[in-house]
Amino acid sequence: MITAIHGACIGGGVDLITASDIRICSADAFFQIKEVDIGLAADVGTLQRLPKVIGSDSLVRELCYTARKMFADEALAAGLVSKVLPDRESLLKTALDTAILIASKSPVAVQGTKHHLNYSRDHSVAESLNYIVTWNAAHLQSEDLRAA
Repeated sequence: MITAIHGACIGGGVDLITASDIRICSADAFFQIKEVDIGLAADVGTLQRLPKVIGSDSLVRELCYTARKMFADEALAAGLVSKVLPDRESLLKTALDTAILIASKSPVAVQGTKHHLNYSRDHSVAESLNYIVTWNAAHLQSEDLRAA
């Protein structure tokens, strides 16, 4: 899933984008975990995914406790997004071009890569290496491998 964010990405929007594979935004984007301002703890994935996405426990806690806005340049520096585009039009073009490029690749390879990135995020390096050996051995018969 590729998310293209422009303007405000607040509360549930942050929940949604932290579940995506690739996040890009326009320069006018900002991100805000607003639930604390309405007396709630974010409950649809931000608290579980954001620490893994940006990796800074201190920054995650600051954003969650204060509900302050994180603007596009800071989101890029923190790793929340991989690119900042100047405007909505270039953002949408880049998102579509990225989707087209990914769609041109072997579906077996892309789906397997996604599966293993998710597995590796939640397991040790040793477990992940053992798992991928078995996976790749099972997929060596793929027509995609011969075609590539």
